[in-house]
Amino acid sequence: MDLDIRHLRMICAIADTGSVTRAAARLGLSQPAMTNQLHRVEDLIGEAIFVRSRSGVEPTPLGRQVIARARIVLTEVDTLFGDLRGPSGPDGVLRLGCVHLACVASVVDRVGDMLPSHEISLRIEPSTALLAEALTHGHLDAALLGIIEGFDVPLTAPVVSRTLIPRYPIFIALSAAHRLSGQEEIHLADLKDESWISPPGADDGSLAALRASCRAVGFEPNVRYDAPSGAGRPLVAAGHGVRLVDPSWPAPPGTVVRPLAGQPQVARLVVAWRRDRLSNGQAAAVYRGLATAYSDHVDDNPIFRRWWDAHPEVHPLA
Repeated sequence: MDLDIRHLRMICAIADTGSVTRAAARLGLSQPAMTNQLHRVEDLIGEAIFVRSRSGVEPTPLGRQVIARARIVLTEVDTLFGDLRGPSGPDGVLRLGCVHLACVASVVDRVGDMLPSHEISLRIEPSTALLAEALTHGHLDAALLGIIEGFDVPLTAPVVSRTLIPRYPIFIALSAAHRLSGQEEIHLADLKDESWISPPGADDGSLAALRASCRAVGFEPNVRYDAPSGAGRPLVAAGHGVRLVDPSWPAPPGTVVRPLAGQPQVARLVVAWRRDRLSNGQAAAVYRGLATAYSDHVDDNPIFRRWWDAHPEVHPLA
């Protein structure tokens, strides 16, 4: 058997989701068929690519190398078969969108460093679905999208994409006075009696994912508040509710940010752009700028820094 593109997509899907079952669902395959294909690929390579972990599967040292090279190949293939019309190029202003992450503080500077001939405008939006729609209608040239595991946001030509961070855990924010604030990680089941602030981008699947994760451990979350982006911080600090947050987000005064045990909430970051607006070189520059901006803020949460250092396979490709 020879490796082909579908095998590379399978390997990357497993790495992105951390689960053979979830990867199979993403690619429209049965779990047994996915498992058989993975075993055949591993037999061909001669070593295991993934090993079981408490939260699913994770790459072996060899697997990390395979995944990194597979992403490079898939990026080139997707570029080759994308919209091949020549880009018209931005008119001196790069219209950039970004989901509400800690790194938005660095996005303009970092992308601007990579494209010094362009002025950077930025739209910060909690909804990935709205950013994708803005790309489709030409209101944006490029965007950094956050996508909850198990949900996809469709992108249509001439919009193409490249994964920035294939998998990262979602953390929980709670009051510094909360009874669980001293724990290094929080079990979701221990939050069954809490009031919740609706996660941003509910139309992207984040609210459905929260409900599914809570039901899996035996309770229905009491979603009492709907506060866009950072507007829920005072509610958390005052102890009125808890909320899901980007793991790199620094804890505002009066709050703590902690990981959830077992990573019940996982997401990925994707850079998307219009091929009729950006050349390959410009898109690569935007990617590098966003990768640097995100990396700038990993240290904002020391707990996330430890997770980040332990998972080099999710780091952005150069």
